[in-house]
Parts: sequence; C-alpha cells; structure tokens
Amino acid sequence: MNLQGKIAVVTGGAMGNGKGITEVLLEKGASVVILDKSSELTNTVNEFGAKGYKVLGINVDISNKNLLIQVVDIIKKYYDHIDILVNNAGVCKLETFEKMSDELRDLHFDINIKGTWNVTKILLPMLRSSGKASIINLSSVTGEMVADPGEVAYATTKAALIGFTKALAREEVSYGIRVNAILPGYIRTPMVDGMAKESNPSNPEEVINGIANAIPMKRLGDIKELGELAAFLASDASSYITGSSIVIDGGSTLPETVTMGV
Repeated sequence: MNLQGKIAVVTGGAMGNGKGITEVLLEKGASVVILDKSSELTNTVNEFGAKGYKVLGINVDISNKNLLIQVVDIIKKYYDHIDILVNNAGVCKLETFEKMSDELRDLHFDINIKGTWNVTKILLPMLRSSGKASIINLSSVTGEMVADPGEVAYATTKAALIGFTKALAREEVSYGIRVNAILPGYIRTPMVDGMAKESNPSNPEEVINGIANAIPMKRLGDIKELGELAAFLASDASSYITGSSIVIDGGSTLPETVTMGV
C-alpha cells in the first residue's frame, strides 16, 4: 500500500476517525490536505508537521459551498491534481424522531450528505486530473445494517451515502476514479465518547463498556485500524474494487441474537 507521491484530501481530519486516516495516509507516503472546522486543526497539523510529514490544514465548514470554492483555489496553489479524497466529516446527535427539530435534522443532512456532495463536486475536476483517483466515503453500519434509538437522522444520512457511492462509482469509472464506502462500527472517537455521554451523562464509560461487551472482539476499534482500510482503498492494492461497501466493526453486526446459542 505504497502511497508515495499521492495527494490526499481528508475532510474532518483533525480528530477522531479522520485523524487516524490522515496519519496512516501520511505514513504510507501521501501528502494530505485536511479540511476541518475543528479548533483542533492547528494542533493536528503541527503534530504531523513536527514528524516531517507534508500536511496542509484548511479551516472550512464543508456545508458552505461558497467557502469550498475558495478552498479549491488554495489547494491549487500547492497541487494541480488530487489522487485521494476521503469524505470523513460527519456529525451524530442523538434524538428521537418524535422530538427531533428541523434544525437538528438539517445539521445532519447539511454535513453528512450535502457536505460530502459539495466537497466531491468541487474537487471532481482535480480528481479527474489524476487519471487514477480514489474517493472513499465514510458511511456506517448504522443506517445500512443496524440502528439504535435516537439515530434516525444519522442513520438516514449514512444510508444515503451508500447510494451516493454506488451511483458515483458508475459515473466516474471512465475517468479512472474508483469510489468506495467504509462502514465502521464503533471506533473509539470523540464522537462516540459524546454519544456515550448523551446516553449516560453520569457514567459514559459504562456505555462504552457495554458496547465493547456486545462486540465479538470485545473492544472498540482504533482510529488507525480504520486508517489502514482507507489506505488500502486509496492504493493500487484495491485497483479492481469500486462501488463497494466494506464493513469494519470487530464483528458487531454478526450476532443474530444476544440470548440464543451455545
């Protein structure tokens, strides 16, 4: 999985899954542009830069299409094409369908769906210029395979990304662009920690332990494990894979029941 000389863009790359993906891509030899609105962006760029990696951070809200047009101009100052796009940025706020406000619904739609759409659309010409590019969309097992109470908005948006992945893969194959989706289960990230706190404010770690106990591997995933899968899909090692959805969940979607069996 040699990515030497490859140019990658990772949305939401300042922390969590995005940071793990960014780190592995850098380790494999890629140069990475992080698009993120997190206050952690500067710290992450400085951390990787201090290790000698080539990383550029651009502070931007991907739901704002007008700002993304300016982002392209910034990227073009450094690179004339993009080889890898990882659409990782996303949000999950727990609320039941009955109680969910339009504003909270739109937050999920604007970032998880429209943000991914906007970034891909804006960067598509630079991806086509690569001649052999890879787009990786971070969906989830939530929505496509499973769901918990309070995840209606999140599940809807993540399921939508599967359709986006398949349709875009079919359209862009003639330009040498492969498009695939990663469906993570529970990876230990700030977002998961936040969801745990929403579920049990007094003892969020009890929620984390409960999740781990329900997973056949008895643990949550590590962000760099997710990064390794993204690097595989970004590399020539996956050159005959497009339009696919790959699950990485420690086997959490395997059990048919929690009581049946020997």
